[in-house]
Amino acid sequence: MKAVMKLEPGYDKMSLENIPEPNVFDDKVKIKVAYTGICGSDIHTFKGDYSNPKTPVVLGHEFSGVVVEVGPDVKNVKVGDRVTSETTYTTCGACEYCLEGNYNLCPDRKGLGTQENGSFAEYVISREESVHVLPEEVSLLAASLTEPLACCVHAVLEKTTVSAKDRVLIFGPGPIGLLLLQVVKAQGAFVIMSGITKDAKRLELAKSLGADVIVDTLQEDLKEIVLANTNGYGVDKIFECSGAVPALNSGLPLMKKKGTFVQVGLFGNKLNAIDQESIIQREISYVGSRSQKPSSWVIALDLLKNNKVDTDKMITKMVSLDEWRTGFEAVMAGNEIKVIVES
Repeated sequence: MKAVMKLEPGYDKMSLENIPEPNVFDDKVKIKVAYTGICGSDIHTFKGDYSNPKTPVVLGHEFSGVVVEVGPDVKNVKVGDRVTSETTYTTCGACEYCLEGNYNLCPDRKGLGTQENGSFAEYVISREESVHVLPEEVSLLAASLTEPLACCVHAVLEKTTVSAKDRVLIFGPGPIGLLLLQVVKAQGAFVIMSGITKDAKRLELAKSLGADVIVDTLQEDLKEIVLANTNGYGVDKIFECSGAVPALNSGLPLMKKKGTFVQVGLFGNKLNAIDQESIIQREISYVGSRSQKPSSWVIALDLLKNNKVDTDKMITKMVSLDEWRTGFEAVMAGNEIKVIVES
């Protein structure tokens, strides 16, 4: 079968290869891949920023497809089911995090598209526990966004809570920021979406997706706008989705005292200078949000089922598996919102 592989560490080192189709065993499910989203982490892997524990490996972890074969221990998933899958392939099953269902924190976790072959291929293998059968109302194309949507659900509804009375500031109108915006708006909150001048089209999209206020921080005074929309108190919640330290530091002083700041975006450097004074003096809860867990997927699929998330506006380019490089280049150029590879 055709598969897009990271062959070895370093910049690029990727190609479309012909490899054997995977076989099912035990509780494994074989899925004919329909669509796979290109994630920011895939781009980091392409650039060599991430050192995968295992190469060669097939990339891809945001996907949907149809079950074509199941292992002898599979109980509920059946051939013909339209599905998506969590990225978790194996865990230790014994640590405190596994026993709580927090598989994203298991120290021995192996994920699809990183340590195990992923979905930039014609077929992918996942464990039954990670597979979710799609509601009839959710298309295969929309379902390819379930994984990033589940990450947003985890940040908004599991690492904190958002209610209709909240005033929320989101930094970064990329795919994660725009999906997270829709999760927040589904709770009825007031949202300010912040970006920079090159994000103009994305900010306009944010407006069409429900953002109450959009701000170009290079052209407008974010502090003035935030205080004007919060009676001078600052926002109740901030979700930092850009992974930019200046955004983090500009946001901390704009929080209402005792507010919650959720860090969703990943920084380029492990250690960064942050405004600890604001965290201390304003009694801010600074919270990290990593990936997602099984409960996040249930909520994400329910949001898709009930049309709380507009995937049509999010997906701006589609390419074939043969054209994977064109898709990666489009993401790196920054002119698209979400690029999907069709297998």
